[in-house]
Amino acid sequence: MSDIKQLQDFTTQVRRDILRMVHAVNSGHPGGSLGCAEFLVALYQDILNRKSEFNMDGIGEDVFFLSNGHISPVFYSVLARSGYFPVADLATFRKINSRLQGHPTTHDNLPGVRMASGSLGQGLSVAIGAAQAKKLNNDSNLVYVLTGDGELQEGQNWEAIMYASAKKVDNLIATVDLNGKQIDGSTDEVLNMGNIKAKFEAFDWEVIEIAKGNDIEAILNGMSTAKYKTGKGKPVCVLLHTEMGNGVDYMMHTHAWHGKAPNDELLAKGLEQNPETLGDY
Repeated sequence: MSDIKQLQDFTTQVRRDILRMVHAVNSGHPGGSLGCAEFLVALYQDILNRKSEFNMDGIGEDVFFLSNGHISPVFYSVLARSGYFPVADLATFRKINSRLQGHPTTHDNLPGVRMASGSLGQGLSVAIGAAQAKKLNNDSNLVYVLTGDGELQEGQNWEAIMYASAKKVDNLIATVDLNGKQIDGSTDEVLNMGNIKAKFEAFDWEVIEIAKGNDIEAILNGMSTAKYKTGKGKPVCVLLHTEMGNGVDYMMHTHAWHGKAPNDELLAKGLEQNPETLGDY
């Protein structure tokens, strides 16, 4: 297991990156990005069995798909600071001709990005296909995918959930960012999905819950349990209970910062709450 303090410091720097990236272009999605910072840091710095050189085929390593692509700021920050491309590239976020578009794309061959994820609801289907390909290739590594809870309102997910269990895709770990918020309000108000755990279990998935989804140690322990559950005939779902906007007090406990950038004053306030640890770009 990695040093918890180092992972926490890494996460603090990622939060700074997120704030600075969306502020610079006055657009982007800081809320969900901040909420998933601990998870993606833990994933790329500890959990994934990944190669140092990126290859799209992903043979011989774990692969990750970001389905809720609007949280690209946290994805780009973690990828850059994990060595996939220069950290300085973060300054090009959402700018014309940048490889770091608002939603990740593959046509510019940005290392670390395996699928275009602008339209919600598709990532789980792609991940299932990749997991089945690994089985065909006798590759024992795992496939990970992250989706949003509001994203589960898309019907394609439930076809994929049904398919994965029926075909015993047991080398798959699907994590749901369960923050209870989406762009128009709470998920319960927009379209109440009821008991998500019970639904996955009804579709014959193994379900793990991480109640403290913004706690590095809880994430590492929960994902270790999820990994242990693979290879036993069922796909694995991790329900990650997070707080949208985590680590920036004025962005927490509200959906208002789902897709809104801070002004100069609020940027400074957010950066004060997250002192530099690894160096800004």
